[in-house]
Amino acid sequence: MAGSADREFTILVPLSDMRFAGDLIRVAGGLVPVQPAGRRGRVVALGVVEIPEEVDFSHGVRPAKEHRQQLGRIFKEMAKSPDLEIATLVRVSRQVWQGVVDAAMEEHSDLLLLPWRESSEARDTLFGTTIEEVAKDPPCDIALVRQQPLGRCRRILLPVRGGPHAALALRLALGLAERFDGVVTALRIVPPGISLADVEAEKERLEGFLAGLPPERVQRLFLVSDSVVQAILSESHQHDMIVMGASAGPSPAEPYLFGSIAERVAKEADGSVIVVKTRGRVEGLKPDWGGRFQEERARVSMPISTLVDKWFAENTFDSAEWSDLDLLVQMKRASGVTISLGLPALNEEETIGPIIESIKTELMDRHPLLDEMVLIDSNSTDRTAEIARGYGIPVFVHQDILPRYGAVAGKGEALWKSLHVLKGDIVAWIDTDIRNIHPRFVYGLIGPLLQHPRVKYVKGFYRRPIKVGHKVQSTGGGRVTELTARPMLNLFYPELSGIVQPLAGEYAGRREALERLPFFSGYGVETGLLIDCLDAYGLQAIGQVDLKRRVHRNQSLVSLSKMAFTLIQVVMKRMEDQQRLRLMAELNCSMKLIQHSRDHFHLDVKELRDQERPPMITVPEYRHARGLS
Repeated sequence: MAGSADREFTILVPLSDMRFAGDLIRVAGGLVPVQPAGRRGRVVALGVVEIPEEVDFSHGVRPAKEHRQQLGRIFKEMAKSPDLEIATLVRVSRQVWQGVVDAAMEEHSDLLLLPWRESSEARDTLFGTTIEEVAKDPPCDIALVRQQPLGRCRRILLPVRGGPHAALALRLALGLAERFDGVVTALRIVPPGISLADVEAEKERLEGFLAGLPPERVQRLFLVSDSVVQAILSESHQHDMIVMGASAGPSPAEPYLFGSIAERVAKEADGSVIVVKTRGRVEGLKPDWGGRFQEERARVSMPISTLVDKWFAENTFDSAEWSDLDLLVQMKRASGVTISLGLPALNEEETIGPIIESIKTELMDRHPLLDEMVLIDSNSTDRTAEIARGYGIPVFVHQDILPRYGAVAGKGEALWKSLHVLKGDIVAWIDTDIRNIHPRFVYGLIGPLLQHPRVKYVKGFYRRPIKVGHKVQSTGGGRVTELTARPMLNLFYPELSGIVQPLAGEYAGRREALERLPFFSGYGVETGLLIDCLDAYGLQAIGQVDLKRRVHRNQSLVSLSKMAFTLIQVVMKRMEDQQRLRLMAELNCSMKLIQHSRDHFHLDVKELRDQERPPMITVPEYRHARGLS
């Protein structure tokens, strides 16, 4: 099998009929080899949303969410196994088989487990379209299961005929026997009338195949029969399960998927049957897709607009998906990570208390999701730091962190320096001016990182009401986002055009990713992190989550103008850094702001330049503190 000693063994289980999902995942759990001490096997339950050609992938957001909810119920039921990791994954695709193949490649799957269903097509075959297409050129080893509940699996029948798939069948059968303390019967069938010498030669070949295996775990059985199928079926009555390799067609020139013998056994056996096939193209069958297993095949060939639509459907989450905090804590413990929340603040005495109380009560006291919550203060002149200390929250002044590197004003500077004092494997930040605080602002960001290993960075988004005069409109906030940030990204970084709110102040990431990214010191920090994360890890590493509604103070038009000016600088700088744009002169960083009093106008000049801080992992003090030097 494709497994490697330095990583966990992964089985991918595409699910269509949720009535049998639990049984199929239990079969997958039984097929995962017993792992070395301290490691677990991994089963990934996959849902594929099929989107017709005439419909944009972005329309898959709602069905993808429904699939995740269905898989979430399965996850909750099955996630208590101490030696098995259960993960869920939803993909959108034009065809189900394509989604299965792409997911198998992405997850580096060792085994693809598919239910063996009777086909609705007219021709006499057990293989539906999905299995046929995947089996022509499988991305990994395949096991087809015609299943019964896996409550008892003590006696396993292993027909041995040789061929390229026999070793895989043996390994899976032995894994089942070891997991269930069972016995494998290695069955060799020989035709009547062969000579004694030929019988002895067959026995020697079987012994060579089984060499080194413990006799108490593997028994040998020779049968003489003119019908291989009938011999297997007859012996199957004394066993709980049949595990067998795919068989060849009647002649080498005849293409086959799993072979006529395997097909007849699966049709006629009373108990569970698993038929396996090793990775490799079926001779004589020409898939009508080209090079589909080349790394990044879909992403390279797919137009940017389609790629973004697909990402939008697959990587746009809802905070409600992780509202079961007990389950989220269970996922955290299973993954073995620690989680930190940083609260960047400057003069937020009105809102900091309710924010700390809400998050601490729900996500630290009642549900131990967060390992620490830290205030990163920027020399507030009000009671912000005092209030935080009153709740027992550690307070760091960002100007005092890493003093050798000086102090720069700005939220981005506070975030960069916070990486040095926060300890978690996952780091989340939320703004501290939120007036309608709810724990979802934190757990919504953390959920995708705990459930989806591929995701390294998660942005929040929400509806933003705006106050106009004495009235509050339900939408209309995020003016810089809609008038500057999103147009700039659509123009120069269209891969990021599906990000709903690129300037949102609520986001989280894996330390291993964040510590390798530079941070801009001020308004440009969010834009810079998105662009640099895309460049370093790719679009699939970025997720976004709906945090519903956010109420906060709205900034003045002058402040928004300065923010827009700075983020345009960041985009232009990154374009030049990546050699996507050549600037003929240095960017002007002086902005003339138009000020007016009651009877005249004047110009107020502001120097607006975000300083770029290097990746934290390059800072010697950080490396020493984390044992990296």
